Amino acid sequence: MNYLNIENLTLHYGDKVLFDNISLYINQGDKIALVAKNGSGKTTLFKLLFGEELPNQEAKFFIHNDVKVGYLKQEPDLDESKTIREVLFSQNTELFNTIELYQKALVDPDKYPLEQVLSDMDRLKAWDVESRVSQILGKLEIYNLDQKVGTLSGGQKKRVALTALLIEEPQLILLDEPTNHLDPDMIEWLEGYLSGNDLTLFIVTHDRYFLDNVCNRIIELDNGKLQKYQGDYAYYIEKKQEMIEVHNVNADKARNLYRKELEWMRRQPKARSTKAKSRIDHFEVVKEAAKNKIVEDQVKLETIENRLGSKILEFRNAGKSFGDKKILDKFDYKFRRNEKVGIVGKNGVGKSTFLNMILGYEKPDTGDIVVGDTVKIGYYRQENSLFPPDKRLIEVLKDVAEYIPLKGGKTFTASQMLERFMFPSHQHYTLVNKLSGGEKRRLALLMVLMGNPNFLILDEPTNDLDIVTLNVLQDFIEEFEGCVLLVTHDRFFMDSIVEHLFIFEGNGVIKDFNGSYTEYRLQKKSELNQSNSSKVEAPKKDIAPEPSKAKRNISFKEKHEFEKLEKEMEQLEEQKKLLTEKLYEPLPFDEMKKISDELEKVVLTLDQKTERWLELGELM
Repeated sequence: MNYLNIENLTLHYGDKVLFDNISLYINQGDKIALVAKNGSGKTTLFKLLFGEELPNQEAKFFIHNDVKVGYLKQEPDLDESKTIREVLFSQNTELFNTIELYQKALVDPDKYPLEQVLSDMDRLKAWDVESRVSQILGKLEIYNLDQKVGTLSGGQKKRVALTALLIEEPQLILLDEPTNHLDPDMIEWLEGYLSGNDLTLFIVTHDRYFLDNVCNRIIELDNGKLQKYQGDYAYYIEKKQEMIEVHNVNADKARNLYRKELEWMRRQPKARSTKAKSRIDHFEVVKEAAKNKIVEDQVKLETIENRLGSKILEFRNAGKSFGDKKILDKFDYKFRRNEKVGIVGKNGVGKSTFLNMILGYEKPDTGDIVVGDTVKIGYYRQENSLFPPDKRLIEVLKDVAEYIPLKGGKTFTASQMLERFMFPSHQHYTLVNKLSGGEKRRLALLMVLMGNPNFLILDEPTNDLDIVTLNVLQDFIEEFEGCVLLVTHDRFFMDSIVEHLFIFEGNGVIKDFNGSYTEYRLQKKSELNQSNSSKVEAPKKDIAPEPSKAKRNISFKEKHEFEKLEKEMEQLEEQKKLLTEKLYEPLPFDEMKKISDELEKVVLTLDQKTERWLELGELM
């Protein structure tokens, strides 16, 4: 079933071309990712699809009458005077009103007629819907439904808006950066929910794991045109590069022909034959083709020259609490040169406080935090920087520095750095309040680097940045000759950057995990499986132990079993290794889940055989 068609869509903002005669088709079951640079028109396209903006008159625009469209905005505009409950159950239907009454009756059964509500729930067959609503609320950690929206943080508002959208169950869902402000557990749950249900999706996301696990098609919006790719992110990158190479070969041929034609044009007298005029017309076509070489705009960064001394940053028995809540408990750590550390933990465990202590905004209650004399911290924060509305890009940047020193004795001016960050010269005198959200984030990141830091603290740097920028930022951080402390929910970005992790477990406990984020998640899952296995077998341990007996000799059968177990354990270890390696590959969600389930079974079997092997080993 065809849900949506757009043909001949054109949209200009002044001299800027957002859409140049583009066409788009979305059918039932499609899960499409839209990839584009910041400021290319992604959000505008979503507004057109949702009916918040009108297309040009020439465009053919069709949405099936029976298709309900839901739209999660990058920055939700919820009514701040309402409670979360009012936002979530705003659909004035008997079904949702009954579910809302049921939710209230669970909290206050004396005030609401629970018996009547239960009867209505049965009559309307609302139990499945209520179960789904409760699951979504729990997974996105929304509990106090009577809290006013105006008291929520930006991240909490995004989760409320996402919950409201999923509860409504639209047939076509438009998601603009749905993973922003979600922790990894929430993101993994959302991946499963969106890919496992019969939903039709059109998604803008910078999260490359999420893109691969959920979407089956990629559409790129570039210079006003749409290019379609059937496959995952790796396939898109490969095919795009092939397309650029073919295009540029043809442009090179056109340039060679253009030079020959130009020589001919210069040799010709003013009076020309009809045949010559035809060649002149052809010359104009060749001239245009010769100009048409694709040069990919990228954020080209070079390592900034600012050396670190031997003393960098050291926590000495540091402690911090807010009332009964411990943030840090006797924490010791000494940063080494050029190390890159990721910070992982649920919301509210103290990650932001930890960063504020390094920056000096918060003081430890006990112990010390010592910062070396040569350390120059660059802090990129979650919240967009507040730019003066009357300032222009070049002015904002020059307020930080006129130029910066780069590695090898080079220097870069503010205008050169703007161009390196995909702000072309004609945009330098644009007012900052004219920029898109992603462009403002890119400018904020540039301002941090213009400060010439040697210790980078990046707090959710991936939010709202396009994939092109993220790829080059990733390359820059990998080559950055300084320390990096990274907080991000982007698992791909984290895996690509960090060498080890600070795991914030709550109650002031911070563990240092030596490995990538994916390795940490696998270990955590394995430990959970072992814990669940122990709980299942726990009643056996409650049986009163038999009186101790003299050690008996091992039987021939048990000896044979012992030798067989050794071989089986080796095979299981190898199988475990192969499955773990497969999980690092970019796979569809269904296949990754299948491998993960298989890995769980292998780990459980290996544990059981190891336990039996140890028992027989005692006898031997």
